[in-house]
Amino acid sequence: MLVNEIDNSLELVPRRGLIVWVYSLKQLKNLRRFGYVHYVSKKMKYVVLYVDDVEIDTVIEKLEKQFFVRSVDMSMRPDINMNFNNRLGNEKMEEEPLEFEEQKTEIRLADFEEDES
Repeated sequence: MLVNEIDNSLELVPRRGLIVWVYSLKQLKNLRRFGYVHYVSKKMKYVVLYVDDVEIDTVIEKLEKQFFVRSVDMSMRPDINMNFNNRLGNEKMEEEPLEFEEQKTEIRLADFEEDES
């Protein structure tokens, strides 16, 4: 996020997450200069890094050139349509009341016969 000092208004910059798979976490401080480190998995050895969407291609190229980086995956969340209206099961229901049919059911307990030996 950038702050415009003249207008004192907040300008939102679109960001995208990168999943950086590394060989070792010793170089974690080096990853901080590429973007904001959001999460680090010590067990699976990956880092979730947030980068401005404008410079995503150059950051990916620079990251892939690093010797400690195994691979870089880009988050697809900004590409997903998050509007779930008119999806399956979300259609507006008609105002007709639902009719239920009552059924008479009997509950019987199982009879257990004990063997007397």
